[in-house]
This record gives sequence, C-alpha cells and structure tokens, in this order.
Amino acid sequence: QRILRLAEMCRRLETEEEKVLPFYPSSLAEWEQQDVRRILAASPNEPLARALQDYVGLERFWQRFNKAKLEEKALERARAALAARNRHLRELLQKYLAGAALSQKVPREPPPL
Repeated sequence: QRILRLAEMCRRLETEEEKVLPFYPSSLAEWEQQDVRRILAASPNEPLARALQDYVGLERFWQRFNKAKLEEKALERARAALAARNRHLRELLQKYLAGAALSQKVPREPPPL
C-alpha cells in the first residue's frame, strides 16, 4: 500500500512523455493481446492467481523500476567507454609530449666538423 501511495504521489511529477507514451510497446500480435485481455478480465480460480490480483497495481512500479535499472546499466557502460577513451587519449598525449621533448633535445643542424 505504501508503494502504491508513493506511486500516486510521483505520478504528478511525471513528464508529459511519460504520461502519454507507454514504457514498453507490446511484442504480442493483436489476437494474442485480445486473449490476454480476455484472460485478465476473467475472475481467477486458483488461489495463487487470486493473491496476485492484489499486486496488479504494482505492474507500473515494476515497469518503471526495470526501466530505471536498464538506464543505469546503459549509463555505466557509457561511462566505462568514456573512461577507456580518456585513457587512450591520455596515452596519445603522453607519447606526443615525449616526442616533442625529444625533438627539442636533438639539435636541428648537425655540428660542424
């Protein structure tokens, strides 16, 4: 109940895109979606199915939670890629600076004989 209440409070803070667009487009065919709607509309007979009816309101919460986790993982990978690129660029810069320091030590013209 607490999670549902917090979800209702957070609903006001959603962006327009989050309110309008679904999080996950369905990959089911139209006839499969109709079957799912028909099954969900029917009253469950099994005890476990009846118990799960109490948690249907959490579906949106889990969608948001999973979306946030996916975004977190994507950001971690992007950060790792940027860190690797940063290391590579630093190595190139060190090589360049080492080459520049070497060229200053080497005289431009050979000494006269």
